[in-house]
Amino acid sequence: MVQFVSFLAASLICVVAPGPDNLGVLSLGLSRGRKAGIGFAAGCALGGLTHTTGASLGLTALVAASPAAFNAMKFAGAAYLCYLGVKALRSKGASLDSKEAPEGDARQFLTRGFVSNALNPKVALFFLAFLPQFVNPHGPVGLQMLLLGVCFGVMTLAVFSLVGYFSGAIGAWLRRRPFFSQWLDRATGCLFIGLGVRLALAKQRM
Repeated sequence: MVQFVSFLAASLICVVAPGPDNLGVLSLGLSRGRKAGIGFAAGCALGGLTHTTGASLGLTALVAASPAAFNAMKFAGAAYLCYLGVKALRSKGASLDSKEAPEGDARQFLTRGFVSNALNPKVALFFLAFLPQFVNPHGPVGLQMLLLGVCFGVMTLAVFSLVGYFSGAIGAWLRRRPFFSQWLDRATGCLFIGLGVRLALAKQRM
């Protein structure tokens, strides 16, 4: 029980600490609304579950051991983040006066969050290094890692959704002003391109 409480405390620190995922949730919540922020948050949580599942099955270890697999995954993720950034830069900004909801379809942003997280090998390596520290070696290791990963995903979804919700409320006020609307999209685009470049330059470490 003490070990599980320690896991929850460590996980909360990891989730709350500023990083690419929660910065993405924050920026999208501000620029595109609550649905976008919460959708992206849910996508990030689901993307994380793919990595914890891979870690429990030993697939992440194969990626960690293969520079070619790591680089392929890394550059695919970097290219996707840059694509999202360019798309945001080309946006004319969201308007609350338009007939279409400014935040668009939440499922669209869920997919974006999922793909950007699932294609990030640094997240996979994080779980491969993080989860085993809280596993009882005398029990079913794979199952324990999977359950811990689910708990981490639920916590991620809860915290990131709160970020998306409240940033969306602030963004709704800002988007009533056309200048801020376009500025938020430009800032979001620069953020995603920066994250993509950072991922492309990342080195394979454990």
